[in-house]
Amino acid sequence: MDDHKPIDTPDGPALDTPGSGARRYDAPPSDRPITEAEAAKAAGLAHNEHLKIASGYLRGGLADGLLKHATGAISEDDGQLVKFHGMYMQDDRDIRAERTKKKLEKAFSFMIRLRIAGGVVTPKQWLALDEIATTYANGTLRATTRQTFQYHGVIKSNLKRTMAAIDAVLLDTIAACGDVNRNVMAATNPAQAGAHKAAYQLAKDISDSLLPKTNAWREIWLDGERVVGGEDEVEPVYGKTYLPRKFKTVVAVPPSNEVDIFAHDLGFIAILDKKNKVTGWNVTVGGGMGMTHGEPDTFPRTADVMGFCKPEDALKVAEAVMTVQRDWGNRKNRKNARLKYTIERFGLDAFRSEVETRIGKKLGAPKPFTFEGNGDRYGWVEGDDGRHHLTLYVPSGRIKDVEGGPQFLTGLRRIAEVHEGDFRLTGNQNVIIANVPAEKRAEIEALVDQHAMTKGAGALRRNSMACVALPTCGLALAESERYLPDLLTELEESLASHGLENDEITIRSTGCPNGCARPFISEIGLVGRGPERYHLYLGAAFDGSRLSKLYREDVTAGEIRGVLDPLFAAYAKDRQAGERFGDFVIRAGYVAKTTNGPDFHERTGPVKAA
Repeated sequence: MDDHKPIDTPDGPALDTPGSGARRYDAPPSDRPITEAEAAKAAGLAHNEHLKIASGYLRGGLADGLLKHATGAISEDDGQLVKFHGMYMQDDRDIRAERTKKKLEKAFSFMIRLRIAGGVVTPKQWLALDEIATTYANGTLRATTRQTFQYHGVIKSNLKRTMAAIDAVLLDTIAACGDVNRNVMAATNPAQAGAHKAAYQLAKDISDSLLPKTNAWREIWLDGERVVGGEDEVEPVYGKTYLPRKFKTVVAVPPSNEVDIFAHDLGFIAILDKKNKVTGWNVTVGGGMGMTHGEPDTFPRTADVMGFCKPEDALKVAEAVMTVQRDWGNRKNRKNARLKYTIERFGLDAFRSEVETRIGKKLGAPKPFTFEGNGDRYGWVEGDDGRHHLTLYVPSGRIKDVEGGPQFLTGLRRIAEVHEGDFRLTGNQNVIIANVPAEKRAEIEALVDQHAMTKGAGALRRNSMACVALPTCGLALAESERYLPDLLTELEESLASHGLENDEITIRSTGCPNGCARPFISEIGLVGRGPERYHLYLGAAFDGSRLSKLYREDVTAGEIRGVLDPLFAAYAKDRQAGERFGDFVIRAGYVAKTTNGPDFHERTGPVKAA
């Protein structure tokens, strides 16, 4: 943890002021501060808290809203509740103005996100998800930064059909969004088969254990039998108020940090012996990417390594961390409600002590570990079990057929028809054709080549990510997925002119500061500010362990290459052996180093001219 000294406020930690003295924290609550009865009466709570309590365990008016055929929308309150069911109501912003001019309702549809712990699906499931995309959605599958799939463009009248089709292949969308433990990510390193299996199993166990118990999902979407009055149900872990805000959990296996463990609320880092067997887990807490432009009491934060636990204690630790956040988290101000702000407010020591009380034992001291990067391993890899695995770069995770380019949708469908292993999504929006027997490798390779699925993936592109942004995301201030390919082409030309075309540099883009593609933990980060305007961030660590720093505000799309080109030139000329770009811009004095949390907003801007 860094040495900043926040002064806490009722709604969240404030930034340091010079001479503020020793670091001060709020006293932790002695008990769960908001019981269900108190929450129903308490003044000053965020609207969503009252909404959850009155929802009948996430039912609200959803069932009735689906029957209102005169509109493609649902009510505003149900729009909040439906997130717990794995979906967001959206509209096509490309045609919003035109429809408004014609006095038509917005072109409403729904984004549906699946819960796929560890990102593993069978070929049968892949084929079913493909069919859903082409039948009910916009004809594409979108691999997300949460190691799962999401659909776009599902209209209200097709929601129940879509959910039934998902359920038919033993998948669901429960808790993929909302104030709950969301889709649990796991390492996808096929060269360490045993360690990956342990990571996947822990991710699945956490996902299943911390899943909401309400029957609302099956009742509403699959016409399941209703619990009388909805009041005989209980949520043994969540209660009626669930969590103060979303909660994200990941499991990593060094030396790869492709799940970006420091960017999440809760993480488990595998500690391996010489035979790659997991001997235990380092536990990380308090990471998170989102912030709000112009509000310095909101900030991204990298997680702290809180301690070490044995394999048999990991599930208990996960529940304890989540329930402490349930009880200590800010329920008055949703912008300061994530676990990262809870840690800032009460301190890591107090938080660890409460977790230890709840699990009934002390955590051990963290064990040494090393990460080498947060990207994927592309191409073929043979695992230590003799199976073969092929990682494909999928631009922004959008699985579709491109005219004159890669045919991902058709190609992966053809592979799923003959594949005997499984598919694994990565936290970087890519796809692994996993567990291929040696004798099937040539057949898979031929299908990949036939559908041009390895076309046009240079070093910078392979280390890029973008959120969806426009036209569907209601929060987007600027383009991201649709803009990044053109920007990458420009930057690839710039890098090549300096002999850097084969250098691995992470670059990520988002349309707003919510940080879904984790831009604040990439060496080059672009965050939307308005149409064709972005904040440019530099200086994050290549392994995902350090945040970036704001380098230039409100850079237009046409200016980005010009701003970065002199830095690329200096990097090519003056870098030290093995030095990464994010480290170089700090050492060379172009941008200040971010330590953590509130320091993210300090000492911003160019330190010296490029």
